[in-house]
Amino acid sequence: MLIERRAPTDPELAALVTTQQRELREADGGLDGQVFMPHDDARYLAGVVDGRTVACGAVQALDAQTAEIKRMYVRPAYRRRGLARQLLTALEELAYESGHTTVRLETGVYLPVAIGLYLTAGYEKIPVYGEYVDNPYSVCFEKRLPVPA
Repeated sequence: MLIERRAPTDPELAALVTTQQRELREADGGLDGQVFMPHDDARYLAGVVDGRTVACGAVQALDAQTAEIKRMYVRPAYRRRGLARQLLTALEELAYESGHTTVRLETGVYLPVAIGLYLTAGYEKIPVYGEYVDNPYSVCFEKRLPVPA
């Protein structure tokens, strides 16, 4: 998979995130609050296979030390190929390059495959934070990035 940076306004990225949001609404029973609002300060990555954008994710700074991984998604036909893990690693590297020492993320309790990915990638469950505090379906994770020697 080729991983490339994309602008938040990229039409292929927007289409992929719209698909993600539709899938999440089906998985969570139509909960509110899952509308894609691109953040100008987020840095987006897209995964491309055979010229098709099939995966996406973003990194957004929470503060000088902490970044949040957002919008992780892989099209269903491309799952179980290790693409999500490749994308997650690339997002962590992007956060690290920006000087962040910690990455956080939120997912839904109804997404056990995503939770499994994060746990096997070294993330630890933490209390919900920020905009997720009042969402009973949110589960949050954190990972400390290696400190340069």
